[in-house]
Parts: sequence; C-alpha cells; structure tokens
Amino acid sequence: MEPSAREPLVRKPSSTYRTFPGSAAGRLDKEYLESLRNKRLYLAVFAAVLGNFNFGFALVYPSPVIPVLEAYPVPALKLDPHKASWFGSVFTLGAAAGGLSAMVLNDRLGRKLSIMFSAVPSAVGYALMGSAQGVWMLLLGRVLTGYAGGVTSASIPVYISEISHPGVRGMLGACPQIMAVLGSLILYALGLILDWRWLAVAGEVPVLAMIVLLCFMPNSPRFLLSQGKEDEALRSLCWLRGKDTDYAREYEQIKDSVRKQSRRISCAEIKDPFIYKPILIAVVMRFLQQLSGVTCVLVYLQSIFKKTAVILKPEYDAALVGLVRLFSVAIAAVSMDKAGRKILLFVSAGIMLASNLTMGLYIHFVPPSHNGTTTNETLVSSANHDAEPTNYITLIPLLATMFFIMGYAMGWGPITWLLMSEILPLKARGVASGLCVVVSWLTAFMLTRFFLPVVENFGLEVPFLFFAVICAGNFLFTGCCVPETKGRSLEQIESYFRTGRRSFMR
Repeated sequence: MEPSAREPLVRKPSSTYRTFPGSAAGRLDKEYLESLRNKRLYLAVFAAVLGNFNFGFALVYPSPVIPVLEAYPVPALKLDPHKASWFGSVFTLGAAAGGLSAMVLNDRLGRKLSIMFSAVPSAVGYALMGSAQGVWMLLLGRVLTGYAGGVTSASIPVYISEISHPGVRGMLGACPQIMAVLGSLILYALGLILDWRWLAVAGEVPVLAMIVLLCFMPNSPRFLLSQGKEDEALRSLCWLRGKDTDYAREYEQIKDSVRKQSRRISCAEIKDPFIYKPILIAVVMRFLQQLSGVTCVLVYLQSIFKKTAVILKPEYDAALVGLVRLFSVAIAAVSMDKAGRKILLFVSAGIMLASNLTMGLYIHFVPPSHNGTTTNETLVSSANHDAEPTNYITLIPLLATMFFIMGYAMGWGPITWLLMSEILPLKARGVASGLCVVVSWLTAFMLTRFFLPVVENFGLEVPFLFFAVICAGNFLFTGCCVPETKGRSLEQIESYFRTGRRSFMR
C-alpha cells in the first residue's frame, strides 16, 4: 500500500498535483486515511487546546467582574470608568507580548514546549487576581494571563496543523476556537454562581490539566525534523498514526518538505511572493478579524446588554450568547472539510455585517426610553442601574448580538486561525504566526481601550456601524485574496504560493 496522509483524496487523474503518481493515487490516499488510528491524535489535540480553553476563560473574565467591582465596597479594588477600560483592554497588550515571544519560542523550544511554557504566567496571573488587594494586582494578573494567551494563540494552531493529516485537519483546526468559546461559556456560567475571586481560582484548573497531559504528548514531527531529530520524529509520527499503518511513507514526504525549507528565513527572501503573500494574507485576516469588533463585544458583553436594557438579566444574556457561540463554532468544525473555508468566510462576513448594522441602527433610531440608552452616559456607569424594559423590541440587541457571535464563530473566528497555520511557509511559520498574533492583539487593545471613550462621547451606535463597514471589507477580502485550502496537503498549499499555479489547488 502506498499511502500519503498529506494528500487529499484525488478523484481526477493527470490534472492534479500528487506526491505519488499513477491512477491509483486517489485509491491509495483513501486507503491510507482510512487505515489511520486517530485516537492518539485526538488526545494530543485535546491536551493542546486546553490552552485555548484557558485563553477563552481569561479573555472574558472582565465581563461579569466589571459590574461587581464598579460597586465594590473596598476602595482599593473599586473600578471607575478609566480603570475599567484598562482592566478590559490590558489583557490584549499581554497577548501581543506573548505573540512576540512566540516568534522565538516556537522555533527554539518547539510548539509543544511553548504551549507548556504558557502555563507559568497563566497560573501566576490567576493567583494574582484571586488574591488581589488592589487594582494593580488585577491589572498585572490580566497582563500575565494575556501573555499566556498570546503564546498559545501562536503555538497551538501550528502544533495542530503539523500533527494532523488532511482528512481531519479542518475539523481539528477548528478545535482551538471551539475550546476558546467553551472556556468563555464556562466563565459566563460560573459567573452566575461564583464570586469574582473564585472565578480566578477556577481558571487554574485547565492550566494544570493542560501541562500534565502535554507531558505525555509528542512534539510535532516537522519541528523535530527541522532540528535534525529524525529518529524522534519518526517515533512521534508512529505514535500519532498508529504502528500498524504505513506511516513511514508519510514520514519521507514530510522529511522531503522540511529538507527543502531547512534554512531559516532571511530578509532577502521576504521579497519572494512564496514568503510574503501567505504572510500578508494571514496578517490582514487577523487584523480584519479584530476590527470586526468581536473582542469588544465579548469583553464588555454584560455592560452592553445593560446599556441596551434587554429583557433578560445581562448575566443570563451573556451565558446565552456564549451557548450560541459554542453551537456555531461546532457547526463550522463539521462543515469546514465539506463546504470549504471560503464559503464559510463569506457566510460569516455577511451575517456579521447584517448583525452589526442592525445593532447600530437600532441604538440610533429607537428612542432611549425603549432601548435604555441615555445621553452622555458612559457604558460602564450605566452598569450601576438596571433599566426596566418597556417593550419586547429590546430583544433586538440580544438577537443581533447572538447572530453576530454566531456569524463570527462560523467563519472568521476558527477559519482565520486555521488558515494561519495552513498557508504560512514552514521556514517562516514560527516567526509569522507570532507576527499574526502581535498584529491581532495590538488591534484588539486599541479597540477595547478606546471603545468606552467612544461610546461616552459619540454613542454606542458608532462602534457598531464602524464594525459593519469592516465586515463588508471582510467579504471583499475573502473573494479577492483568500485561497481555498479544503482537503489540500500543506505541501500542495506551499506549491500553490511558490508557483502561482491554481492546478495545485484543484
């Protein structure tokens, strides 16, 4: 049997790029993929994405905490609007720093050890927030958990992409987003029953579970080969694929690919379209992903709902939105290897555009007595009172937010992470993934830091109308610049950017 776990099932001969020539290549690829034992692969992915669970948990920690600390009886911990905006946004500064660190860590320590390293600042950060005696401890804890999130954002998608095969790479590539969403949902749910200090303590649990499980997982075969550790790479692939499979053929294919890109990237090589085009696509996607407003919505979710006075209590609204987000990203995981990446990106951008536009127009045109907004009132200070809804029309902000999160979770959430790990060339993957994370979280910092001042000075509708314009840009960018990678091996994707021949991607 001549397998190729790096190649998709090929139905048409001759016109398609194949690692193994001959008319039986499609049949052989199918036989190999069906022979694989994926249980250990799934276990390795689960161990890694616990880092994303922790990331999602930490990201939305301010959502239930800010309303509590606004009215906290201890002056040293009480948040005013200025401190609240820093509490919500400083996490993203830490994430940007983590992305910078990942540029070095990914190539020096490897993907797995980089993920394990993130557990240290994460555990310390939660400990600081759980035992906080002043706002500075809360802010430092947010920075440290953000730093850990930045490292995992750059390392986990690459690790998953490099240990997976085309048959499940799309589904597994959505797992980081699924677990981040699940982490946020668990945070919202626990926020209904736990004090804010115990929420921080609860954040330690997935961190400890992740580091224990990863101790027993292998490193990426591609990383090991890039370090000259051929025997260890072969053992890693054997563990992931199963002893009774013809994994040696896949190993030779990976080895050949790594050999072609064994040198580190130089400044001169950045001018090569093979290098700069995929990096530029990945960076712009992460930039547009954040400009669509998702981080602002998630971080200030309960406060937004209090501002618009939806019928349900804001904490229940937040949990409901988290549940919808989880359901939507699960749909994306199932659909990604069937419908394709681009069609989901189009659908996602369209839903987000409609949702943001609906939210902005609702806030602008519905009288304040119906939507709960008041002139010259900050979003944070509005959390100090509960406006009584007078009409079922106040369900519109909840539904608009639910559809926005659903649209994001179906496409621009998980697929942006997946494409980053798929299209980046191997020799630049560590540095470029870190660059993507830095751009993403610096953008998120600017948005979350100035979201509250913009709302105070111009109204809540302004940021949502801005997000709607960006979502229209996402739609156009997908159509013009994003390649379809469904069912393609990493080698085929690299060949597409190297040669520009679309036949490699058919």
